[in-house]
Amino acid sequence: MERSDNVSALTPAALRLLIRQEEPKIRTTTGLAAGYQQANVVILPSHLADDFEAFCRSNPAPLPLLYRSQSGETSCGPLARNADIRTDIAQYCVYEDGGLVETVSSLQRYSAQPRSGSELRALWSDMVCFYLGCSFGFEGELKKAGVPVRNVEQSRNVSVYRTAIPCLSVGKFQCPLVVTMRPIPADMLSKAVQVTHCNPLAHGAPVHIGDPALLGIQDLSKPDYGDPVEFQPGDVSVFWACGVTAIEAVKSSRPPLAFSHSPGCMFLTDIPDSSSLPITPPSDSVAPPTTPLLPELTPLCFQLSQEPLLYSLASQRAVDRIRRLETIIIEDPGQRGIEALYEQDELLRSCLALSHSSSVAITTGFPTHYMHSPPDETDGPPGAIAMATMLLALGKEVTLITDRRAVDMNRAIVDEAVRTGVLKEAVPLVTFEDSGPDSALHFLCHHGDPSKPRYDHLVAIERSGRAEDGNYYNMRQINIKHLVDPIDDLFIAARAVPGIITTGVGDGGNELGMGKVKEKVKILMPNGSVIACDVPADYAITAGVSNWGGYAVACGLYLLHTCPSHQCYLKKGLGPESSTPPAELQDWAANLPSVNKEETILATLMRFGIRSGKTGNLAMEVDGLSFHPTHSDIITRLLDVTLDSVP
Repeated sequence: MERSDNVSALTPAALRLLIRQEEPKIRTTTGLAAGYQQANVVILPSHLADDFEAFCRSNPAPLPLLYRSQSGETSCGPLARNADIRTDIAQYCVYEDGGLVETVSSLQRYSAQPRSGSELRALWSDMVCFYLGCSFGFEGELKKAGVPVRNVEQSRNVSVYRTAIPCLSVGKFQCPLVVTMRPIPADMLSKAVQVTHCNPLAHGAPVHIGDPALLGIQDLSKPDYGDPVEFQPGDVSVFWACGVTAIEAVKSSRPPLAFSHSPGCMFLTDIPDSSSLPITPPSDSVAPPTTPLLPELTPLCFQLSQEPLLYSLASQRAVDRIRRLETIIIEDPGQRGIEALYEQDELLRSCLALSHSSSVAITTGFPTHYMHSPPDETDGPPGAIAMATMLLALGKEVTLITDRRAVDMNRAIVDEAVRTGVLKEAVPLVTFEDSGPDSALHFLCHHGDPSKPRYDHLVAIERSGRAEDGNYYNMRQINIKHLVDPIDDLFIAARAVPGIITTGVGDGGNELGMGKVKEKVKILMPNGSVIACDVPADYAITAGVSNWGGYAVACGLYLLHTCPSHQCYLKKGLGPESSTPPAELQDWAANLPSVNKEETILATLMRFGIRSGKTGNLAMEVDGLSFHPTHSDIITRLLDVTLDSVP
């Protein structure tokens, strides 16, 4: 039950006075001083101060620095009038050589009553106080927005957990990221994200939403600090970076003497919680945060998977641009009726999931020309290579999966793509053969163990998809099963492997992954009742030509990796807040699809005898549409949207 004592309505100054008088009602500051920032406090010897400030700047989400004192300074004028850091926190922790030795209600004896001669007085005069933002500072704004704050409702301290994610180390300071967790109703996640994003001094937007195991947290009922908080039906675990990270850092540095607030017992400032600017300028040696709080940078929240439960964030600007990409690729100059299969944000969610991935397997190949050798078409390989090269540029591992009949040809195409600069570097090319009931699981996971997947995302683009009767059909209802390896089994097996997400890209409904929209295909597409793929993907990207979907995925990944909100979420708020280095940005841009590169790879496919899908022509066309002006125009427009959006 939410605390109803009258202290909850007092000003920060009045509350500090009560704390100084050791008022027993104030055991935690959660739910107090609504509308004002609260602060974590760490007090360290001066010889560690510069490194600790650099540590804070290197890990801005858990350690938003509000104020650094002078050595021996007990006040903090920019934060609070008439404050005394030795008395104005309800409970302090005292550390010697990195170990907690006691908790006390005042630090005065450490500055006024030396233990031996002037030892401790001299120590205090050498101490530097760091005031760091606290998530209690946004709880009032959450309540104003109608978002329940469960720990306040239950009169409990917030739940605090160590994660398995290391902060960026500086000098002696190295420790795991610490987070707070608040249960938030699923339908209020976006509101909670947007409210807290507006308060970067109180850690800003969440660093993780969903399964705690993804942070290395095994049991929410056993917080490392604070109290367990009860969930209500429909609540989702939401994690914010936490200033208790500073306490873990103090322990790691093992100073002879140090102090901190006791978790949950914060310093109450006079700074409004609407403030989003640094209180004091940073030192000359450390660059200040540069990301402005522009409305278009406000993050939006999207669910990516259920098992494990995972959400992601992206700014309004990035989301708008990716949706514009989606409207471009759904154009249908071939008049195939593909718009009927379109579902909004499949491209966006797939790109978000791919951005979170580390190892991606891509498959393509549609042997529609069964009377020719090779039987493959020009739609699919260019889009697969466009996705692969952008994923490689972003540091992902990429594997291509192909049919056994096409291994030599596709290896030669990959080599030529690397030689001509279309593909960033060579990638492994593998095949899959059904050799038993567990073949797919052993292919996807190390030793067939679902807890150890080799890949976290499978992508099929213009890949023959298995129909309900077990056969594979081209758009003319010709069964081409004899030319297709059972790669569909991998997508089916992936459903039972937590952590593997699947995407299908198609332009007719008979492609692998398009089983997600098979009912539409059966009703709305020519011959749909026969040819419709029965195997779904988590995301089904529809496009006028499948290659365009691959180009759009590459562009979408670029947009997400130049999106500050998404990057902060991906990195869990760790790393300096600065723009992407120009060299890295240039490399990403160089690995986007381009008219020149896509024309080059199409010419390569022609030299290998690969034909246009719709007409069978051995020409510079895809699905009967000539490269110029149709495909070149689509690529140009996708690039215009992508590169025009970079700040």
